Amino acid sequence: MNEFCILDVFAGMFAGDLLRYVIGAGGVYLVINIALAARLHSRKIRGSTPPASQMRREILASLRTVLIFSLVGMSIVLGVQLGLMQVYEDIQLYGWAYLAGSTLLTIIIHDAYFYWAHRIMHRPSLFHILHRLHHKSHNPSPFTSYSFDAGEAVVNALFLPLILLVLPLHPIALLIFTSHMMLRNAIGHCGIEVFPANKKGNPLFGWLTTVTHHDLHHAHAGYNMGLYFSWWDRLMGTEHPDYQAEFKRVSGSDNHEKVIA
Repeated sequence: MNEFCILDVFAGMFAGDLLRYVIGAGGVYLVINIALAARLHSRKIRGSTPPASQMRREILASLRTVLIFSLVGMSIVLGVQLGLMQVYEDIQLYGWAYLAGSTLLTIIIHDAYFYWAHRIMHRPSLFHILHRLHHKSHNPSPFTSYSFDAGEAVVNALFLPLILLVLPLHPIALLIFTSHMMLRNAIGHCGIEVFPANKKGNPLFGWLTTVTHHDLHHAHAGYNMGLYFSWWDRLMGTEHPDYQAEFKRVSGSDNHEKVIA
């Protein structure tokens, strides 16, 4: 691959990653935090709203994350060309069942990868190097979703090339995975609980992380490390003890005092 083609690949990767962030974070902000804000006011987790200065900082940091993600994405293209990573284009090569299964498996493995990488980044020796910037957003917004220190962006970006070393994925699987990752990330930081409650006031889908679940992590950093699913936090004892009560309050099922400050 000559230099001109490499630049083309990078430009395409950067445009795609930037568009995903703009549509994901910006779309969630416009729909949930602006258009539906009045309707969802009772489900707002914090009393305050993230200031514009914080969101500007998050967006600027996110541009660096997009750049890092694009560079890693370019390495995937090179890795595929060299036969080191596996991206196949003919669906019939593995079939539709494999496409669906590999997509779901990638999401499940990514959740495990994120949980353990996240816990490691919270170690005092690494926190200020890798994860401090993300937690400067004590009261997060959808734009917090990509607001990473450079080291954290690299850790997050490395998941895809690592999984592609062992698991063949179709471009459709990659599109679903990256879109789901961006959307769940942005929603998890929006500060308004959009997940439904059951009749008892608990999360209807208890195995998923809700907005309240991750918002508690920004308020109490030692808890709620999961990204998509709650099972690692429950298994490892890192789920906030007041999570259920806080979800009930936010969902309108209880009148407990706020846990999140």
